[in-house]
Amino acid sequence: RRLLDRLCRTWRMACGDTAEPSTVVIDSRTCPSAPSCFARGVDGGKKIRGVKVSIAVEKYGLPLAIDAMPANVHDTKGIVPVLRQLAGRGFQGPAIGDVGYRGERLAKAADALGIIVRPIARGRDGVFIPTEIAWVVERSFSWISRYRRLNTIVERTKEHLVAFVEIAFISILSRRLKRLTPQEVSA
Repeated sequence: RRLLDRLCRTWRMACGDTAEPSTVVIDSRTCPSAPSCFARGVDGGKKIRGVKVSIAVEKYGLPLAIDAMPANVHDTKGIVPVLRQLAGRGFQGPAIGDVGYRGERLAKAADALGIIVRPIARGRDGVFIPTEIAWVVERSFSWISRYRRLNTIVERTKEHLVAFVEIAFISILSRRLKRLTPQEVSA
């Protein structure tokens, strides 16, 4: 986790941004899982038996907090551990999410942590409409979908799954930073 945090900070500095993010985008992805997986549930809307990976990313699509739970956990409950991780790292600011993240209970939990959850409608009539920077989390999920081990979850512990997601982002970031010239990465 420390390596991923250092690479994210280096990437932000190389892009001419501040070391710490000012806004995050939150979302979750349901993945099918093997029967031996740490926890399984059925996502009723997607009809997938598996796990749900919740993630908070900054404007470059790099993860700040990751958590996993059974697929039958609602998004408003599943994102609270991610918000706790963000608050534990000192983040204070807005978290943008889709309309699944609205509700009084989530708003109270986020306010207690010093984070404001802003739900934004990103689609109409089945058509995806990019709003502000809310699309970056979808791009992040597509990046990790290239890693075959993260498409069907077989991990026996939640910590292993989170570690493999972090390893995938370390791989992505290290390849990006390698392409930069040395004077751009003077962090």
